[in-house]
Amino acid sequence: SFSATVSRRKSTVKILIVGGGTGGISMAAKLLRLGESDVTVIEPADVHYYQPYWTLVGAMKKRLDQSYRSMSSVMPKGATWIRDRVIKFDPTSNRVFTSKAGEIEYSCLLVALGMQLSFDKIKGLPGAFETEGVCSIYSPPTVLKTCQALERFAEGNAIFTQPLTPIKCGGAPQKIMYLAEEYFAKVQKRDKANVIFNTAHGNIFGCPKYNTVLQQVAKNKNITVNYLHNLSEVRPDTKEAVFQKLDVSGHVTDTETFKYEMLHVVPPMAAPDVIRESDLSDSISGYMDVDKHTLQSKRFKNVFGLGDCTNLPTSKTAAAVAGQCGVLIKNMKCFLKGEDLTYKYSGYTSCPLVTGYNKGVMAEFNYDLQPEETLPIDQGKERYIFYFIKKEVLPIIYWNFMLKGLWSGPSTLRKILHLGLT
Repeated sequence: SFSATVSRRKSTVKILIVGGGTGGISMAAKLLRLGESDVTVIEPADVHYYQPYWTLVGAMKKRLDQSYRSMSSVMPKGATWIRDRVIKFDPTSNRVFTSKAGEIEYSCLLVALGMQLSFDKIKGLPGAFETEGVCSIYSPPTVLKTCQALERFAEGNAIFTQPLTPIKCGGAPQKIMYLAEEYFAKVQKRDKANVIFNTAHGNIFGCPKYNTVLQQVAKNKNITVNYLHNLSEVRPDTKEAVFQKLDVSGHVTDTETFKYEMLHVVPPMAAPDVIRESDLSDSISGYMDVDKHTLQSKRFKNVFGLGDCTNLPTSKTAAAVAGQCGVLIKNMKCFLKGEDLTYKYSGYTSCPLVTGYNKGVMAEFNYDLQPEETLPIDQGKERYIFYFIKKEVLPIIYWNFMLKGLWSGPSTLRKILHLGLT
């Protein structure tokens, strides 16, 4: 009937970007700079967060309001913003369905939806966040609980967790711990605090060079590290946390219960349901299945993926997104001109690992877990400059260059700085 046709709204766009986070906004800006005029972004949120700041917010070094801006202020001029949520992908017929705007047809699709937090996979959460000492730097409400937990800590176990699943910023679970440890020392409570890192993994960091460095940092700070310990339950009534003890292949062999005064939780994370339930996902991980070098969907040639929502085998960071954007803009340009995709992403990622209130290590590496350091000094050594870069330099690059389509990572800078040195 006529009314049914009208209510089934349908629009057609050339380039559709799903997600207004780091990747989506950066690529919208890059495409517009390239001269593309028909760029549409679907994003329901009215604020855009600079999530790397949450570590510093949790440690009371920055305020939460310094970590976000309005979405309208970061949306590139010239992009069409649809304030809506995609509820279904239909890549076979080049369409997405949204909760309000209906059906949108595209010529080229870029998916940059990030990843979802699954606090509810841990028994007792998210309810336990309403109780004393339980916190997380991974979401705005719980990051403020982290400040509170640090300030109210008296004595006992301060436990910091890391799950088995891939997470955003693999270094963040221990960065907040190093800052907490220094905070306890600053307020004369360190001798009353038993700082414990319970990680579900068999190492403290994926890239061997920095793993060795961070093991030493933890040792120097007198932090107990328990490997293959995966948080499965929080019991706020008794202030207990239950951990599954895993074997090296990830199977549960036993459980161990710890008392806590402070419990910093990093939740399991996953690809968004809308990707997992679509033909875009890989059946094993649920993440979007893309070519690890070209970032093109393995099944649909006019679809590209970017950042945390993809199955790219690298660490999920804003720096990785920057490196991916540099390759992706060139490959999308090739695609739009009907040419072969010749540009390749190396897996470059970076994690500025804050190890205290005025020092840090700058991890930069690729798919082969080989260091790809920018500065001509050993970035595996704790230095003030790396803390300064994390706290003051990277946010400026993010807001003023990356989101405006002017930053694709430090590869050019690396070549200049290493001139005659490599």
